[in-house]
Amino acid sequence: MKKTAIYIGTLAIGLFLGWLIFGGNSTADPEHDHTTETAAQMYTCSMHPQIMQPEPGDCPICGMDLIPADAGADGLAVNQFRMSEQAVALANINTTVVGNNSGSTASLRLSGKIEANEKNTLVQAAYFGGRIESLNINTTGEQVRKGQLLATMYSPELVAAQQELLTASNLKEKQPGLYKAVRNKLKLWKLSEKQISEIETRGEVQEFFPVYATISGTVTEKLINEGDYVKQGQALYRIANLNSVWAVLDAYENQLSMLDEGQALTIKANAYPGRTFESTIEFIDPTLNNANRTTRVRAELKNNEGLLKPGMFIKADAQIEQQEETNRLLIPQSAVMWTGTRSVVYVQPDTQEAVFELREVELGGEMNDQYEVLAGLQNGERIVTQGTFTIDAAAQLQGKPSMMNREEKEEDNSNEELSLPKSFQKSLWPLLSAYMTMNESFVKTDPSGAKQQARKMLDIYETMDVSSLGASEKDLFEKAGQMITAIANNEEIEAQRSHLVILSDALVVLAKNMEELPETLYVQNCPMANQNKGADWLSTNEKILNPYYGDAMLSCGSTLDTLR
Repeated sequence: MKKTAIYIGTLAIGLFLGWLIFGGNSTADPEHDHTTETAAQMYTCSMHPQIMQPEPGDCPICGMDLIPADAGADGLAVNQFRMSEQAVALANINTTVVGNNSGSTASLRLSGKIEANEKNTLVQAAYFGGRIESLNINTTGEQVRKGQLLATMYSPELVAAQQELLTASNLKEKQPGLYKAVRNKLKLWKLSEKQISEIETRGEVQEFFPVYATISGTVTEKLINEGDYVKQGQALYRIANLNSVWAVLDAYENQLSMLDEGQALTIKANAYPGRTFESTIEFIDPTLNNANRTTRVRAELKNNEGLLKPGMFIKADAQIEQQEETNRLLIPQSAVMWTGTRSVVYVQPDTQEAVFELREVELGGEMNDQYEVLAGLQNGERIVTQGTFTIDAAAQLQGKPSMMNREEKEEDNSNEELSLPKSFQKSLWPLLSAYMTMNESFVKTDPSGAKQQARKMLDIYETMDVSSLGASEKDLFEKAGQMITAIANNEEIEAQRSHLVILSDALVVLAKNMEELPETLYVQNCPMANQNKGADWLSTNEKILNPYYGDAMLSCGSTLDTLR
């Protein structure tokens, strides 16, 4: 009993001494992990865990209060976010390693129109004054041949000259010089020897005189009508030989360094999708068009078959020499998203993880469906080339920097003044009508309907001619096209609505710059949409029908402006 007590006492003393010597080691290191303490608190939705926001609020999907998320340190930068493997697979995301283009050829895409060759365009003029009695060529587009009857004229001057000829003809043996002078006068008015001799033989004045074509070609402009009085030398018709035409292309400032006279061009006309026409650049305009910031680039095309007609829209690929492009860093156009004047891409820092980050890039010229990167990316980095808008929607839902959720506040450009050609304004209204039809699907919270209507919008968008637009107008229009494409390729209503915000902003600016509208448009706004930042939309209905919340908050919003 006594020994047992001694053993227990000895054990207690040993434990006490061990604690004194070693017990503090477990807490002695003051540099313990502060990761959890310093990690920014994020908030999520219990029903939709994919929602991650840096501040408390309501879930953008169901409206429930957000709750604090588990503060696990994932080692991601502020501008990075993670997607699950399942989400990546469903989004069909593809990535590409950025590299220098080492192919044997590259091309620069230009657009423009077919025009008549000015070298082969001549004017049929009146060689004597008088009144147009009748016209044999009444419309533009008609073919004329040299010597063909164009019109019949009454000319007091010609009547007097014929009388002089008849008088001089009777005196030609006595005054041969006078006779010769009168005949030469008629020849200067383009009367032939045969016509002059017929007047002498007939012995009487001809009141109405035919006007014959002195050139062959196609009438491109008719400048007179029956009953008009014309002066000597006045233009009657403009006639072009269309066996040779010009391809006139528009090149932007940042493309001029890649173009030179003699450079090979491969030209395609919208009218002949499967056919190409080869030519070379023969002239680059030394001046810049201040309205659209472009320079005219011209090439000559043979047109013996008459396939190419002035006014046809064309696209051309200018071949870039290999030694000039080997040092260019090129990325696919599908990787780039536009946010106003900025261009951004999504980068995947580690191929082993589904982690992505938004990166702003500076772009140069466009070549062969690729953009040249001047800054923002390095050779060997991996970027997203397919599924960019799906990734952007995921970034928005997680409260990360994206096209919409940017660290810096974007400037309101809804009142930006643009220069829109009348032809473009006319073709813009069908696109706006299709947009408002698509909004009806958003009001009904119908993602499949919105997707279907977006595809119809895309069909209209792709037929519109942008060759006459300036740089800022074209950027805004292309931004709208990217959002239409994103909606058409997405089936999640919230992701579609996030793209609708940007699309509506672009279309509001375009609509405000239209001179005439077939219908009154209302610029309406929901202050709670776009994560309480507010979002606009266009409607022909003065009554508020909110496309961003549908039945949940159908009448939430107000009318900001009325466009007539």
